[in-house]
Amino acid sequence: MKYTIVCLFLMVLMGCQNNFKDENKSVTINEDVAFLADDKLEGRQTGTDGEIAAAKYIAKRFKDLGLTAKGTDGYFQSFSFTPKTDPHQEVNYNIKNGDSTITGTNVIGFLDNNAAHTIIIGAHYDHLGYGAEGSLYRGDTKEIHNGADDNASGVAVLLNLAEKLKSKNTGNNYLFMAFSGEEMGLLGSNFFTKNASIDLSQANYMLNMDMVGRLKNNNTLAVYGVGTSPILKQVVKANNSQFQIIENESGIGPSDHTSFYNSDIPVLHFFTGQHEDYHKPGDDVEKLNYEGMAMVSDYIFEIITDLDNNGKLPFRKTKNESEDVPRFKVGLGVIPDYLYDGKGMRIDGVSEDKPAQRAGLQKGDVVIKLGDSLVIDMMSYMCALATFEEGDETKVTVMRNSEEVEAEIKF
Repeated sequence: MKYTIVCLFLMVLMGCQNNFKDENKSVTINEDVAFLADDKLEGRQTGTDGEIAAAKYIAKRFKDLGLTAKGTDGYFQSFSFTPKTDPHQEVNYNIKNGDSTITGTNVIGFLDNNAAHTIIIGAHYDHLGYGAEGSLYRGDTKEIHNGADDNASGVAVLLNLAEKLKSKNTGNNYLFMAFSGEEMGLLGSNFFTKNASIDLSQANYMLNMDMVGRLKNNNTLAVYGVGTSPILKQVVKANNSQFQIIENESGIGPSDHTSFYNSDIPVLHFFTGQHEDYHKPGDDVEKLNYEGMAMVSDYIFEIITDLDNNGKLPFRKTKNESEDVPRFKVGLGVIPDYLYDGKGMRIDGVSEDKPAQRAGLQKGDVVIKLGDSLVIDMMSYMCALATFEEGDETKVTVMRNSEEVEAEIKF
């Protein structure tokens, strides 16, 4: 009996010790993604209970990391809006009573190093719920869009950076932000820049991680915004030893860094590329490259380290490449590989029951000619596509396994 009591006591003691260790160990990138992209959060659509649960989780992680609250209600900065009925109109943040009003919640934590300037590190945490506007899923039943890559991956890297920066690189303060409403039009970041909880004139630069969870075998990483300050292109290259970097100078793009660029703040946006599960239910945790996410986090940390004693970076306007993009009346039904830097336009995914699939085009094909137009890059592909209307028929030529293949396309 005495032996049994002693054994039970030791088991309880060991259990307590294990619990103590669990509470104090660092949370991994994998664990953060697993929580944020779990079915229980039902896709984290802006304003839903699932998004609120995600916000509370991120706020607790900020607190456990020693970040001070920098929202308007603790770590939270809520904003209410009426959804846009016209994609070109400005969002209405004026609160009006009615069923159409949605409330989003930014989550904001601050690491104060008593420095003159602050680096803003951000990632959106909202997604599409059961398939909100923007979903590319065409199934007959409702499916949860967990958004493991888009953008639980970015939030997990943000939290990993907060862990790294707690006691290092103290030449700047750090504002860590998880944005709501990105999928509905960069609403959370836009609202923050107009209602900032810090003096934005003291903001040094902004780093944005959106879809950094699927680093490919060739280690291609897109870095946008390298032209928004004179030193950024040099820093991006000098600290790279593992990635094939695809650079873009523009500070304008379809993610939250745009809101800060429009506030005259230098930006860098990190992106590991598009894939077939983008905005579909298949964007789940088991498909992420966790080693690649750790590499991205380490790389961003090295950039921050290099810039730690550079003072406030000067801001520079860049050309907005999106202004040159032609308008389309038809689509080919493919997902372009935005990280491909060879000749032509490489297909990274083919949509069901669209012209490309009906013509037999495949993932990995490189479009080199569409109609009478040669395709040498993404822009020439878009210019060629813009010349067609619904009902038109033409030929497309692709490179497939080093051989030219021609197919008939009907739009």
